[in-house]
Amino acid sequence: MEQHLVTLQFPGQGSQHVGMGKDLCALSPAAAEVFARADQVLGFPLSRLCFEGPQEVLDDTAYTQPAILTTSVAALRALEERSWRPAFAAGHSLGEFSALVAASVLTFEEALLLVRERGLLMKKAGEHNPGGMAAVIGLEATQVEEMCSPIREATGGYVGVANDNCPGQVVISGDEEALQMGMSAAKAAGARRVVRLAVSIAAHSPLMAEIAAAFRRVLEKVAIRPPQIPFVPNATARALTEPAQIREVLGRQLTSPVHWTSSVQWIIGQGTTCFVEAGPGEVLTGLLRRIDRAVEGLTATQALAHGTA
Repeated sequence: MEQHLVTLQFPGQGSQHVGMGKDLCALSPAAAEVFARADQVLGFPLSRLCFEGPQEVLDDTAYTQPAILTTSVAALRALEERSWRPAFAAGHSLGEFSALVAASVLTFEEALLLVRERGLLMKKAGEHNPGGMAAVIGLEATQVEEMCSPIREATGGYVGVANDNCPGQVVISGDEEALQMGMSAAKAAGARRVVRLAVSIAAHSPLMAEIAAAFRRVLEKVAIRPPQIPFVPNATARALTEPAQIREVLGRQLTSPVHWTSSVQWIIGQGTTCFVEAGPGEVLTGLLRRIDRAVEGLTATQALAHGTA
């Protein structure tokens, strides 16, 4: 394969599916070891849940988050076995923790316990402080934010941009009343589609402040090491190299929007010519095509079939 400057991109929630990681374990002893280690650390058979389901348990955020991280790190280790060496690491929301493992900021075990706690906290938030999210297709993030601002002023509630995923695909997040108004306003503004997401929380919004504070207390107990490759977080859309900066952005990850479009554009501006999606599914590979069609996008399975880079 022709030499590329490669970035590893790691998916977040929504990419989970029954059977994920099974093919990786068949291809790679290192991937199989990651799943075995996850079962040991968590004290329950996460590998069986990933491989066999049931889907409804896999979709429970308390299980989804460690399952996606484990599958993503298994893909990472399989790629490392084939001498894939990334120039950058980035992850979409939850995927940031997989990226931190790739950059050697966190060990796999540390990241696994962190996302298990993150998932439990987010589940609790959905029960005690419910909200919602909706995908807006066909409008740009600036248009959507201009639409949300007067709703916040009129209601005193919150709705705003949670994810800027790619040109023409934005996710909004907020409390029930403001979110419904935001969805109606998006349709009136000419959105092609507005789709309520199957979640009961307002992720990446100020409504997550209480659990973000709890998660920061969990983070305080974990060592944050200098990244061995540049790590590009969603909050800054550019690389951070100082452990204190990384700790700070992780502490506000649950309340900060995901600036995915600008993160990918910044990485491409540094010379990346190939993104490999290390984890279940190919959501981010699809978003990449919408951000810049000139850049190659591969799934981990495709990259492993290519050999080394």
